[in-house]
Amino acid sequence: MSYVIAFAGKGGTGKTTIAGLTIRYLVEKRGKPVLAVDADSNACLNEALGVHVHATIGDLREESLETIRSGASRPGGMSSEQLFDYQVQQSIIESKGFDLLVMGRPEGPGCYCAANNIIRKYTDKLSDDYNYVVLDNEAGMEHMSRRTTHKVDLLFIISDPTKKGIQTAKRINSLIDDLKLEIAKRILIVNRVTETDLTDVENMIKEIDFPVKNVFNVPQDENIARLDLTGKPVFDLPADSKAVKGIFGILDKLNIP
Repeated sequence: MSYVIAFAGKGGTGKTTIAGLTIRYLVEKRGKPVLAVDADSNACLNEALGVHVHATIGDLREESLETIRSGASRPGGMSSEQLFDYQVQQSIIESKGFDLLVMGRPEGPGCYCAANNIIRKYTDKLSDDYNYVVLDNEAGMEHMSRRTTHKVDLLFIISDPTKKGIQTAKRINSLIDDLKLEIAKRILIVNRVTETDLTDVENMIKEIDFPVKNVFNVPQDENIARLDLTGKPVFDLPADSKAVKGIFGILDKLNIP
């Protein structure tokens, strides 16, 4: 059974970058197969990883529904479910050290239910083929109530160094308890912390009374801004980059099997 790492947090906290750096860590330090799952409809994990998306779960589902509606014949007499299974397998993006599965658009205006159910199903189905599954969720808390994030070994709740970000992280943590999600370990990461802000951030966490004991800070890194500007992947960050050293140091301390 694979070891599942998931990410949650409000938008703009650098969640996807940290997810990408976690994948880089597993590829470089563990050298075992990784399945990356982009469960955000605004898919951008592929950009952080430097791979091109040729198909998404959302698009495949719409194509399958159109085939059913039109009455078109299916190849080899496949059932609708068999055809979709085959298409999902074909949609997996293979790269060096990891594969990527992308959710993409939902079905219909504002509805994510079926796409999330599919992501859940295929994450479970494919997980036996990988030592690690890294799940980059959409921003906010809705994915929690839709239970995209479930049976997770390690959840990173990502915040920026603001009171609003840390309060959102606390609400996410409370929602996990309310929904009784199966999450073995939770970590708070406050991202882009400058040396001058460090004491203020620590005081904010105490003031808000954040209940998670494992709290880590990742320093502000000018390399990330340049990376985003040029559209390059996290694998291009130098090994001595503050963000790389920060995330790798955290993952080393967590002793991921």
